Amino acid sequence: MRQINFTLIFVFGLSMVFFTLENTAATTVHVLPGLKYTTPLAALLLLSAGIGATSAWLFAAWSGMLNNVERIHQSSNLDAQQVRIQELETDLNRYRATVETQLGLLPSASAEEEEAMEDAQEVQVSSSD
Repeated sequence: MRQINFTLIFVFGLSMVFFTLENTAATTVHVLPGLKYTTPLAALLLLSAGIGATSAWLFAAWSGMLNNVERIHQSSNLDAQQVRIQELETDLNRYRATVETQLGLLPSASAEEEEAMEDAQEVQVSSSD
């Protein structure tokens, strides 16, 4: 990968040198009314390319910083959600234990059914007499 980067940089630099040698014609640039500069065309184009590259780099750095801030914000939200999930699981386990304890205190359904069957048999025996 380093060889590819070196080759690209070398080719770009060499093309800039050839471009500068071929475009030496003087060009007048009017910046503001009454303010003008005369520079070679190559210097003007290299300056504008440098300003554009710097602007692109600043934009990329700003976007990267905003993405990092967003990622940090999301991770803090995730941490808060994990804490809330742990609290809810603890509450759920406590409620389960309470319900199981209360169910253990209630008479079983089979005992109630046996008593009802015995009562029904007594009623049948007394009605047949």
